[in-house]
Amino acid sequence: MVVLVLSEVAVTELNLEESFTTHAGIAHTRWATHGVPAPRNSHPQTSGSGNDFLVVHNGVITNYEVLKETLVRHGFTFESETDTEVIPKLAKFVFDKANEEGDQTVAFNQVVLEVMRHLEGAYALIFKSRHYPNELIACKRGSPLLLGVKELNDDVCNGSAFHDAKFLSKNGNPKELFLSSDANAIIEHTKKVLVIEDGEVVHLKEGGVSILKFNNDKGRNGDSLSARPASVQRALSILEMEVEQINKGKYKHYMQKEIHEQPESLTTTMRGRLLRGGSCKAKTVLLGGLKDHLKTIRRSRRIVFIGCGTSYNAALAARPILEELSGVPVTMEIASDLLDRQGPIYREDTAVFVSQSGETADTLLALEYTLENGALCVGITNTVGSVIARNTHCGVHINAGCEIGVASTKAYTSQIVVMAMLALAIGGDTISKQERREAIIDGLFDLPNKIREVLKLDQEMKDLAKLLIAEQSLLVFGRGYNYATALEGALKVKEVALMHSEGILAGEMKHGPLALVDENLPIVVIATHDACFSYLRIISLC
Repeated sequence: MVVLVLSEVAVTELNLEESFTTHAGIAHTRWATHGVPAPRNSHPQTSGSGNDFLVVHNGVITNYEVLKETLVRHGFTFESETDTEVIPKLAKFVFDKANEEGDQTVAFNQVVLEVMRHLEGAYALIFKSRHYPNELIACKRGSPLLLGVKELNDDVCNGSAFHDAKFLSKNGNPKELFLSSDANAIIEHTKKVLVIEDGEVVHLKEGGVSILKFNNDKGRNGDSLSARPASVQRALSILEMEVEQINKGKYKHYMQKEIHEQPESLTTTMRGRLLRGGSCKAKTVLLGGLKDHLKTIRRSRRIVFIGCGTSYNAALAARPILEELSGVPVTMEIASDLLDRQGPIYREDTAVFVSQSGETADTLLALEYTLENGALCVGITNTVGSVIARNTHCGVHINAGCEIGVASTKAYTSQIVVMAMLALAIGGDTISKQERREAIIDGLFDLPNKIREVLKLDQEMKDLAKLLIAEQSLLVFGRGYNYATALEGALKVKEVALMHSEGILAGEMKHGPLALVDENLPIVVIATHDACFSYLRIISLC
């Protein structure tokens, strides 16, 4: 993708050595959610040849087709297949219409607020316009967005961009402002951040920052452009991470690094929570974020795990141990499916929301739905200060450390361990399960060492992967605890190898999947020495 962009730049007359005095710029690397990975579908997306408005976007606009049809009827032409392109074109339409009606003073934030009124879906957006030089506007709904603030010392500031006194802070030092959907992009510049809330609009202008609250109210004479948004005052927070965490070190890529960090990340996840002394009574679990709600959880009608993708699989892996130790019925919900069905949630339920980022759009909507229905909401996230961490009644931070790889690894195993500790905490008052609880605690303490042993098989895994590299499809079977492992393994193959793969419950093999099996189809069977081993051994011998 980068090579394609550079080849297009090479045939233009763009002077890459030219210096600019502009104070504002935008860029974005994004997975292609609409259209093929190609320069025309890359960001920023533009309103047209004049680049009146430019937009970068993280999220999905669900009503983009309707907006696109409307804009085409008004004479706009589209060059990309993205959902994003409707946004800058809609901004230009709003701006042009305001000028046609004689409003020569329409402000940048008024244009953006009007655009927001027409958008549906999840998004974090940054706008730039030639009509408003040295200004940026960012807004969000459902997708994460951070504002980083950095003050520069005099000896650091050598460029002309910061000569303007308007860029000085109260102590006289110039400052830089950063907008990002991920803290990893900001941490190398500053630890001071502001977490932007849904419906907030951030206006960066001449070194100043103003935050407005979006609403759908109309202004005078029903004119939404004349509506005055409320101003919001917010306090900065400090990121609890270090630059070293985002370096790859000796590894070729982040996912490999994070796989090998699992012994340390799991140790950190359990530190201070899993307690084991010289006596049996000392083997216990302490989850400070849940201690005031444990009695309520134990009396729950049921426990409902809600998540997406890897987080859902982690919850599925933990379900058997939670049912075993707590005696409370446990149900699983994919966040988007719960919303589509408007599934029943009761006041006597405990809903556990699992999300590495704490900002997953469908999970956030499910949280809002669950809160409206009055259930106790528990958050399990890897991000302090995330929306799920702030909006749930209680929760547990998994402490897995920064995870940059798109395909989750160490966060997945830390999520499972946290939910195992959750099961131990909920079932802590059951005397009949005491011996079983102590065995699980001993196993958890030994888990980092077992993972270190598995990681020594790195070369064997590479050799095995080479045998499968030319295959078109892969089936992964698991049963009991390892059904979730099969689902997660298949998901990783899809995400990383871009190969068709399916995780299948081994007990269902004879009910359809068996018809796919022949001598050429590769099959992986997850078979550990547990109660399901004999059944899985039969499959492996077939």
